[in-house]
Amino acid sequence: MPTLDDLKLSLRLDGDADDELLKGYLNTAESYIKQAIGTELDSFYEDASVVDLFNTAVMALASAYYNYRSSLVPTTAISINLPVDSIIGQLRGLYDLKMEAITDDQSN
Repeated sequence: MPTLDDLKLSLRLDGDADDELLKGYLNTAESYIKQAIGTELDSFYEDASVVDLFNTAVMALASAYYNYRSSLVPTTAISINLPVDSIIGQLRGLYDLKMEAITDDQSN
């Protein structure tokens, strides 16, 4: 999972005033993405073919939480989760393949 320092670098933040807020956003983003994909295989998220996609989704969502933390904006509402939704779709497919492989192994 991305670290606080990774997120701060991505957001170009130098100070530590928002560290607790950012930690919460990272944890929330990780939880949201795992629940959207599946929670039965924790090792799935550490697999070499998945880790970069997962980390990118966590960073994108945590960044969006930080950048759009106010619901009162004077502009048209635009979905901030388009990249995250796309990655979640990819990860769901990979997760389903992994679950099928495990099920096939157990039935043999």
